[in-house]
Order: sequence, then structure tokens, then C-alpha cells
Amino acid sequence: MKLALGQGAYQSRDIAANAQRCVNLYAEPNPPDAPFPTTHYPAPGLIRKATAPNNKPYRCLYRTRSTGELFAVCGTAVYQISSTWAFTQLGTMVSGAGIVSMCDNGFDLLIVDGTSAGYHIDLSTKVFTTVTDPNFYGANRVDYADTYFVLNRPGTQNWYISLTNEAVFNALDIASKTAAADNLRTVAAVNDYLVLIGDLTTEVWFNSGASDFTYQRITGVFIEHGINATYSLAKYESSLFWLSQNAQGQLIVLKYAGLQADRISTYAIEDAFRKYSTTSDAVGFCYQIGGHVFYQITFPTANATWVWDDATKLWHERQSLHSDGTFGRHLAHVGAFAFGVCLCGDYANGNLYQLDCDTYTDDGSPITYLRSFPHLQNEGKMVSYRTFIADLDSGDSANDQSPIASLRWSDDRGHTWGDAVQLPIGGPGQYDTSLQWWGLGIGRHRVFELSWAENFKTALNGAWVEASS
Repeated sequence: MKLALGQGAYQSRDIAANAQRCVNLYAEPNPPDAPFPTTHYPAPGLIRKATAPNNKPYRCLYRTRSTGELFAVCGTAVYQISSTWAFTQLGTMVSGAGIVSMCDNGFDLLIVDGTSAGYHIDLSTKVFTTVTDPNFYGANRVDYADTYFVLNRPGTQNWYISLTNEAVFNALDIASKTAAADNLRTVAAVNDYLVLIGDLTTEVWFNSGASDFTYQRITGVFIEHGINATYSLAKYESSLFWLSQNAQGQLIVLKYAGLQADRISTYAIEDAFRKYSTTSDAVGFCYQIGGHVFYQITFPTANATWVWDDATKLWHERQSLHSDGTFGRHLAHVGAFAFGVCLCGDYANGNLYQLDCDTYTDDGSPITYLRSFPHLQNEGKMVSYRTFIADLDSGDSANDQSPIASLRWSDDRGHTWGDAVQLPIGGPGQYDTSLQWWGLGIGRHRVFELSWAENFKTALNGAWVEASS
């Protein structure tokens, strides 16, 4: 019997229905004539590039669109980071925690943090100043469209724009979210449109060129979903992703594209969110690597990270080993693409990392890869399991490694598990190693789970099981 892996992380509300987990692995479809329909590859590991001088957690990473320069906020410090990973502090913010948003217009870099405060960097001189313009009201997020900075006014239905190609504001260049009475939480520029996301609803505006206020709402485009976690919003090209809520409920992940928003979370993922004590602190960012577009959303209070692969439309869990020896949320908190690599900043300290598909540790700490298999049963009859053979790539370990894989199984649909049984994966050059577990007992509702934590290239295609009733 072939066990193919066509689903992502899918531990259903009733574990008896499905107990599959996918941790630190992402799927990639294979050609039609391949032995298995998908192969699961290790999620990108982390290479430390530098550490911020103050060693404070990252609140923002931003690459300027015009000059390709990299800026960061760690604690209260605002830094420029060079291509040699040198940090230069440009200024200091009042707030020291919470997500920060940056955007540039080619001349100025504007910084907001969800308060009424704002900060400005002249990109030609790198002079840092506090915004004192009386017509600036702060924002949760700043974006750029049609030569204007675009910002929401926190705690209101209002949003406003700058003068063209300037970080200067006019008291008349302000408008309100009008289609519904909920407050505006955040704004984003997508394909020359402005997406205004409120507590419960979303509307879209376009640049009409009107002389009084250049933007107007697109009538007929109205999304009955707002945002649950303001900083869950992330953008990739012409798409937006966020954790939503509306007048009827909450905790659905949406993907916005083409003037509409579609649900991309599953019942199983939504049930996991429902059990978290806090979801409003969720933080999201996107990155593209190896042809896969990942939307990564972390729930700090819940200590959990989930990743949507927009290429395969599958979810998986992302975990890191923490300093206290436990596994929890992924280390990456914010991200940016700069100097030719995908970068992310640590949520707990000043470490700056590169996300790398050929790295199999998180800054030297082991990464545990785990994949559960579909439930096995035969019309409720007892089944004797003779062998489990994992199709796991092997042979790329170093000479001083003794790599192992662990298999455990449950005979009560995934409620409880037996002790793991370990086998060697295969030493250097042993590419044809066959991982075979024999004499696996009997069960009526069997679930297998395979895991390993090795610092070299691996890939999981699937498994074969020999069983009889």
C-alpha cells in the first residue's frame, strides 16, 4: 500500500477524522509519472548575518524601493544596514515595542508605529527627524501610491495622503471609509488601488484625478470582512493576506486579489486559531524562495507559527528550538528581501538571519521535521502491520554524523502514541538506504508519524505499508 502525502497540516477538530501534521516541511508537486505525487522538502533554515548593536527584538525590516537600501527598527533604535551587514543608528523612537511600518517615495522614508508619532529619514542625507507637521496624525501602516504616502488615522474611520513626492501633509487631503461605519485599521496599495481594511469591512478606492481629493471609492466593490490582527496583513505583488473578522465571526485567513477576497484557511487551521487565548497580536510577512510564495503568520501569545504556501495552496507549521529547550514559534518576526537574499529579524533579540533552503538548522540549532500520515483502517477490522518503508532521501550526511529517523504510531486515531522507534537514515554516499520498520503490531485505527532532525539535505516522498487483515 502506497501512502502518498497530498494534504498539508490537517489535524481536524475531531482527531478521529484526521490527525495529520506537517512541521517544518513544505510540499512540491512532482511530474505525473513520478512514484509519488508530491515531495516534502525542509523549510528554509536560518543563517545569522549580523546582530543589532542593542540586541533588541526586530519590529521592522524594510528595503527601499528606490535605492535598495535596508532599514530596521530594533527596540527603540532605527538602523540602516549595509550590504556588509554593518549597522548604523540613525535615530531613536519613543515607543520600544510593537510592529513598525516603513515606506519610501524615492526621496523620503516615513516611519509609523500605530501611535500619533511619526519619523522621517531623508534618503539622500540619512538625517532622521521626528514628524512635526500639524496635519500628520500617525498611522498603523504607511504605503505609497501614485506619488503619495497613504496612511490611516488610528482609532478613526479616516485616512489621508501626503503631498505629491513629499512627506508633507495638507489638512484637506483626508477622507473617510464610507461604505460601513466600522473604524479603519490599516491601508495597502495594490495594483494602483487603495485597499482600506476596517474592523469588520473592507473597501477599495482608486485615483480618479479629482481636484478636491484625488481618490474615490469604487462602488460595487465591498468586502464583508475586516481584520482581526492589524499586523497580520502582508503583501506579495498584487495579493494581500490577513487574519479576518466580520460582523458574524472571526479567524479566517483571507487572500485578496483582483478586487475580491477568498478564504484560504481550512477548518482545521481555523479550529487551531479558535483555541488560542489571543489572536489580535498575530504578525504576518511574505517571502518568495525557490518559486514558492510563503505567507507566514505568527501568534506570539500562543507561541505558534503557521505558513501558507501560495504555490501549492497548502499549510504547514513552522517551529524553532528556543533557548529554554522547548519548541515553539518560529524565530522570524519580520522580513524583507534585500541584497539578493530573503532576510528576517528575530522576535527575541537583535539577530538578523537569511532564510536559506540549503541550510538545515536555525542559526545552529536543530530543526525537527515531522510528517504524519493519513489514517489507516479496513472497515473497522483489526489489521496486522508487517512493514513501514519510508521513501526518505539519504546519503548527504557528513562523515561524523550518525543520522537517524524516528517512527511512532497511534492505534487510537492519534489520541495517544507509542514510543518512537529509530533507524539510521544512511551515512555519506548511502543514497539507496531503505528505511524499513518491521513487526509493527496490530491496530484498528492506525496513524504513523515520521520525524528527523538532521543537518543535511533530506526530502520525503511518502511511504509504503505492508499490512493484512
